[in-house]
Amino acid sequence: MRPNLEHLRKQAKALLSDLRSGNVTAARTLIEHLPAARSMTPADVRRAGFRLADAQSAIAHKSGFDDWPGLARHVEHLRALEGEWAFEFLETDGQRMPTAASESAKLLIDGDLFRMESTEATYEGIFNIDVDKNPTHIDIEFVEGPEAGEWSYGIYALDGDVLTFCLGLVGSSRPAAFVTSAGSGHALERLRRISRARPVAVTGGKSSPSKRNATAVAIDESAFETAMTPLFERLQGAWIPAMLVTDGKPMEPQWLAFGTRTQSGNETKVVFGGQTMLHARMRIDEKTSPLQVDYLHIGKRAQTLSLGIMELKGDEWRVCTAPPGEPRPTDFSCSAGSGHTLSRWRKKPDPIS
Repeated sequence: MRPNLEHLRKQAKALLSDLRSGNVTAARTLIEHLPAARSMTPADVRRAGFRLADAQSAIAHKSGFDDWPGLARHVEHLRALEGEWAFEFLETDGQRMPTAASESAKLLIDGDLFRMESTEATYEGIFNIDVDKNPTHIDIEFVEGPEAGEWSYGIYALDGDVLTFCLGLVGSSRPAAFVTSAGSGHALERLRRISRARPVAVTGGKSSPSKRNATAVAIDESAFETAMTPLFERLQGAWIPAMLVTDGKPMEPQWLAFGTRTQSGNETKVVFGGQTMLHARMRIDEKTSPLQVDYLHIGKRAQTLSLGIMELKGDEWRVCTAPPGEPRPTDFSCSAGSGHTLSRWRKKPDPIS
């Protein structure tokens, strides 16, 4: 939604005009949304002599705010965020990310809708702000993209054409200040506005709840109590990424240096730039070729199942997986539109003592 304060003022004036002309619907709107009118009948409301400030208060309550000034501040903040933004600085878990890797990314904001475009993926969604908090709070719902169905909670500060976020990565708490530290699960971002024009075609994405619900199936967790086979023994420890392709889009080489994969027993965890991309229990069918691997998600997308294939050759581990609820890949391809994730990992050398 792209709120407009002048449009809201006109709504309030129209409501008051309708009330004074004897419109019963207008009277019922005040009864439902104006605290001072809640015990009245429609006839009482018409005789009460309510004024424009009362109609504005009813519009504010109908929009989820305690008063008109609160609604006005909210709208003004949203309009101040509007435009196209370029990334200047990114730090996660206390670690500075390479500027070159984010130079091609941009954030488009239209009302409470956003689209974030990068070479790795496009994220779309909706957000809500609480301007009465200090610093201002922001709650982000991802509707389309790799984080679809997830939420992120953070804070932000706007200084002219410079916008600073500190966000809890998906599954992390809301930061209290504009800082990150190792293990915090927080990301600090600074962006500069490159255009104040209203962005084109920012829709916030299209939610597909039926598809997401279909992936949440009943799973027998005991089926993932896997014995420690020689294959699992070879997988134990830390791995570093040599390649990561998501839906046909390869991750830029600068970002690969900030990724790790850790295997402990049959539990696997993939982290990039402090953000957990995968946390799951694994089971492997060692009688198949290529090896079939199933992921029971225990972190992000908890209690969903992803199907994949893998191969282990020496110290190189290759995996191709489908999104939760989708069929298992038949080969190690990862074309645009497939939804597959293809990764290649190399065993991290043991530190020299």
